[in-house]
Amino acid sequence: MATRLGLTYEDYLAFPDDGRRHEIIEGEHFMTPSPITRHQRACGNIYALLREHARRSGAGKVFIAPMDVVFSDEDVVQPDVLFISTARAAIITEKNIQGAPDLVVEVLSETTRKTDLSIKRKLYAASGVLEYWVVDPELEAVSVYRAGQAGYDRAAELSLETKDSLKTPLLPGLSLPLCEIFL
Repeated sequence: MATRLGLTYEDYLAFPDDGRRHEIIEGEHFMTPSPITRHQRACGNIYALLREHARRSGAGKVFIAPMDVVFSDEDVVQPDVLFISTARAAIITEKNIQGAPDLVVEVLSETTRKTDLSIKRKLYAASGVLEYWVVDPELEAVSVYRAGQAGYDRAAELSLETKDSLKTPLLPGLSLPLCEIFL
């Protein structure tokens, strides 16, 4: 008889709807309180800008948390923002996303910094997420990671101070000035 090592998607579905973000990674429960204003402002701005570009170009669909991304029975997360290309639209179901989005964006907060920078970064790389943006609203900076030979390679380190813009080969023609993200 097999021994269950941790929590599963079935357990996840039983978590309370309490305004907190619940996720399971490698069967372990992670819970964070609702985000602060600066976090939500950056998430909303990124979502709106990506969504408009994806809609105009027909590149794919953009979602904002809460949206379950099910990598496996023991790995269910809710990224802040995610993009799925038209070519991979089959992973979008009525209830959740079944597999790796093309792009995942996490906006750091005091309670999620460690998880976003290490645990989730490893999970996203291992699960096949092609690009991962880590947005730091406190420093007004963005780190861009792209899939490489052995996990992620840091593709860019951008900051509001240097008037940088976010670009990605996943969304040709996209150029997001950081000043529009950190309004």
